[in-house]
Amino acid sequence: MADVQENKLTQAQIEELAIHLENAELEAYEVTKITDDFPEMTYKDAFDIQWEIRRRKEARGNKIVGMKMGLTSWAKMAQMGVEHPCYGFLADYFSVPDGGEIKHDELIHPKIEAELAFVTKAPLKGPGIHIGDVLRATDFVMPAVEVIDSRYKDFKFDLKSVIADNSSSSRFITGGRMAPPADLDLKTLGVVMEINGEVVQTGAGAAVLGHPASSVAMLANMLGERGEEIPAGTFIMIGAITAAVQVNKGDSFSVRYQDLGTISGKFV
Repeated sequence: MADVQENKLTQAQIEELAIHLENAELEAYEVTKITDDFPEMTYKDAFDIQWEIRRRKEARGNKIVGMKMGLTSWAKMAQMGVEHPCYGFLADYFSVPDGGEIKHDELIHPKIEAELAFVTKAPLKGPGIHIGDVLRATDFVMPAVEVIDSRYKDFKFDLKSVIADNSSSSRFITGGRMAPPADLDLKTLGVVMEINGEVVQTGAGAAVLGHPASSVAMLANMLGERGEEIPAGTFIMIGAITAAVQVNKGDSFSVRYQDLGTISGKFV
């Protein structure tokens, strides 16, 4: 991320691209990846676009209710052809209750991922945050399912384009049981995802950068590059433990977590 601190786009272009990508999310239509039109854009530009989308939502009265890490497994990075993870924000209307219904027509080509969420009790500010800092600052861990929905055609993008698109964030469900991290073996914690009663994915916590807390540490350090921190009380989804699975209208899903219960939902 050598070019993280530099902008190649103007403020007007950043604002224009934020409107372009946010409209695609709000109205559920595909666009081509923005680096096709702006090949010179940098990681700083990409994050600036994401933060401008966030600013637009907050100005409209939406609340930011958490953060998410994306592309946090080596398998996922290979699947999407990117070099390192990314983060995004979670807006209030992304939240769906456990067992609730998700309107497929509000989305473009949704996929679901089994994740865990960490909720902090102390702030984390990078640089230099490591797993030990994260575990100390974590109040509890709980199950979460993320619905990702890239606004890009055929779910094809590069890292800069996906960062600008709020890392494909669209909906999430959290529930099940919470537990302090000391009570869990986070690396070996197993998950089983079922769609319409059939097992489609299994995985364990170590799929997320070797250790789930590593994802939160990376988020703190990436935010630190912008002078931002993770405040106490933040809900953070750590990224996929399983591969992302495409879902269709009418599909029901449930994800079972070792020692942490189940989360379910349905696409209508």
